[in-house]
Amino acid sequence: MAGAHVLHVDLDAFYASVEQLLDPSLQGRPVLVGGGVVLAASYEARAFGISAPMGVKAALARCPHAVVVEGSFGRYLDFSDRVMEICRDATPLVEQISVDEAFLDVSGTEHLLGTPRRIGAEIRRRVQTEIGLPISVGIARTKFLAKVASGQAKPDGMIEVLPANELAWLHRLPVRVMWGVGPVTERALDELGIRSVGEMAATPLTALTARLGRATAAHLHALAHNRDPRPVVTHTAGKSVGAQSALGRGLTDRAELSAVLLGLSDRVARRLRRKNLAGRTITVRVRLTDMSSRTRAATLASAVSTTAGIHHAGLPLLDVARADVAGPVTLVGVSVSHMEHRTALQLELPFDVGDPTRSGSVRGAAALMIDEQIDAARARFGNDAVGRASVLLSGRRHVPDAFRELAEKD
Repeated sequence: MAGAHVLHVDLDAFYASVEQLLDPSLQGRPVLVGGGVVLAASYEARAFGISAPMGVKAALARCPHAVVVEGSFGRYLDFSDRVMEICRDATPLVEQISVDEAFLDVSGTEHLLGTPRRIGAEIRRRVQTEIGLPISVGIARTKFLAKVASGQAKPDGMIEVLPANELAWLHRLPVRVMWGVGPVTERALDELGIRSVGEMAATPLTALTARLGRATAAHLHALAHNRDPRPVVTHTAGKSVGAQSALGRGLTDRAELSAVLLGLSDRVARRLRRKNLAGRTITVRVRLTDMSSRTRAATLASAVSTTAGIHHAGLPLLDVARADVAGPVTLVGVSVSHMEHRTALQLELPFDVGDPTRSGSVRGAAALMIDEQIDAARARFGNDAVGRASVLLSGRRHVPDAFRELAEKD
């Protein structure tokens, strides 16, 4: 039997924890992230029975002294990237499954960094001391059990489940800890007298199939015996870097859409520069009120990693994508692909002004210089210290889809 070499790392109440980190006055107070709907709740708020996606009014009825914040969505992505970099220092086999959690396979780095438990402890120490966020870690032989272990370790803890004891440990837990067991399935299992994972494991598969259906029954029965053959899959790095933002009821004004695209270009360009990458193909995607999508792409003569370059190339694509559309655009996304590592900037001859998509032109070089100064200012004074005026003055806060679809699990 293989050893316990799979780690599941999960940031505790991530969005609320970031808000408490950014504003120390929120420490120890119930915090709700969201507008009309709670996207995330701190553990202090959860003590009042508040969870996502509850309405803010209903949440405040339960906890009138809770603090509601709109959310620093760009900052959440920055913190996520920093945590994942710490994970990749422990092993190249990192499978990020959401903005705040990932699986790691440390079987190949144990001889360098020590036992999985020691590696997990070091990840927790670095995240807490270098970033300031609480994180929980589960260690087990399979991805399923590692995720269950991290959930049991919350908040801010670590649990290692050794192979010799894994079934005894798992079988005492309630069935709701299993992937695929929501409130409806939990009620169906309760009607069968199944309340623990052990009771599910002991139930004949035929009985489960009659109540839950073949696919669900087979899935849950296998997990109840910790049968989960899935490996940690590392997504190929460098294929593309992108960002998107949902726009609520939508926008029709070109200037407002341009500001949205500029903000997304800034986010993508910053991530590219952090990874020392640049890309030649710019892709813009829009979604319309009927939920249809349109995508347009263009490949540049040289790779870019600047906000101005991505925005300059993306704006005509945005125009083309919505050329014959009368209604509003409800989502805008931009991505950069055909990556290459950034090298020393080679200036073009002759020295004409050019445009930001030509990295070696006067405007392209100036755009890079501006971005690097902005990067330095943000690194020293925080992400909100400086930004593009048209984005900051637009007065709109665009919530990425990843956060709109949030359903907290910890």
